[in-house]
Amino acid sequence: MKPPKPEARPKQVSLWRYWKLFRQDILSAQPPHLYRAKMAEFRTPWFRSFLVNELELVRKVLIDMPEVFPKSDRVTRGLRPLLGQSVFVTNGKAWTQQRRIIDPAFEGGRVKESFPPMLAAAEDAADRIGPGVLDIEAMASHATADIIFRALFSRTIEDAVAQETYAAFRAFQRVQPVATMAALVPWWPVRHARPARRAAARLRDLISQLVADRQGEIAKGTAPPDLATKIMTTKDPETGRAFSKTEMVDQVAIFFLAGHETSASLLGWALWCLAAAPDWGAQVAEEAGVFCANPGFAGLSGLKVTRNVVRETLRLYPPVPMFVREAKIEQSFRGRRVQKGAQIVVSPWHLGRHETLWDSPDHFDPARWDHRSPPREAWLPFSAGPRVCPGAGFAMAEAVVLLAVLMSRFKFETLEPPMPVAHLTVRAKDGIRLRVTPRQASSRF
Repeated sequence: MKPPKPEARPKQVSLWRYWKLFRQDILSAQPPHLYRAKMAEFRTPWFRSFLVNELELVRKVLIDMPEVFPKSDRVTRGLRPLLGQSVFVTNGKAWTQQRRIIDPAFEGGRVKESFPPMLAAAEDAADRIGPGVLDIEAMASHATADIIFRALFSRTIEDAVAQETYAAFRAFQRVQPVATMAALVPWWPVRHARPARRAAARLRDLISQLVADRQGEIAKGTAPPDLATKIMTTKDPETGRAFSKTEMVDQVAIFFLAGHETSASLLGWALWCLAAAPDWGAQVAEEAGVFCANPGFAGLSGLKVTRNVVRETLRLYPPVPMFVREAKIEQSFRGRRVQKGAQIVVSPWHLGRHETLWDSPDHFDPARWDHRSPPREAWLPFSAGPRVCPGAGFAMAEAVVLLAVLMSRFKFETLEPPMPVAHLTVRAKDGIRLRVTPRQASSRF
């Protein structure tokens, strides 16, 4: 099965035309030869940008020399009203301190501790589905928001504050593009439209309320042992300092973005791929039926086909399609001068579909994961090196649980093929609609 991908732009377009394409959809703005190139340079009157597909360069940028290639703030400027100084946007000492506090929350058995709320949220999501045509992206967004609220604050999506937070986040997504003119022109002032500022402010007010409530529970000794409590009670082992309330609001904002929006993207594309490849859907359903008959964290190890489907979906549709870094000192890539300040783009989207790295790169084939493991730099849904996503294990377990529960109870069939576009994450231009049929009468576990 060959999933759809956007039509890439012609090799030569004007800067203004490129900007319009980039603002509409980052993926369609790129020329087709990038799926074959080892490196490409893009020039503007104001800066140089290099997309690197050669694995040695990817390793150099993300793993070997991250201090020379810190995260660029060009693309994330549009998210500042929401994310503040969260771990997603900071660099240097601030970022290092934040990771020292955050990382312990996702180490060891923390994914196992989050398994019960994952399973409960997946079951609730399945209970909300009926036969007929389903808006898959809306369902996935609701389900993954429920999981992140349960894991972070031990609240379901039906909680009033959780519902309002979810609504405010969706409002921010609708009105704030990632691509702004400030991403293209360094001296261009960063402006945020009033609706975006209003939505971000409301969202941060709601998160602030959640954080304040949890601070009170911690003080009383009644706080549940969830991720929020773990992070808020962890001190930097080097400085002894914990997050302030404002800092915690910043971190929760990115946890919600990363733990909800990206996971929803993954689930939506995985369900579409299985609907478009019914033989694989049948295999996942059979495997999931065994798991759901006696669900437990240990049973996740038996979901090998499901896990390979998740890996293959992440190869074809990485939720975050591009990472942007900035050269702090002059470098040389493949004999070409890379000036200080140049933007370096590492694209999981292009690496995952690169013609020299994968056999039949545009085909959905979960069996490829039984044959070999790709070089770590060729499959980067969670980045790599020091800035690898701390919640990668959580996200993988979440996707497997959701797929297992949904596929055990329903059969999904395709209608029209969706067209992927990239804004905050890789989503379908006009949504993903699938026909849903119950597999059999099912009751909750």
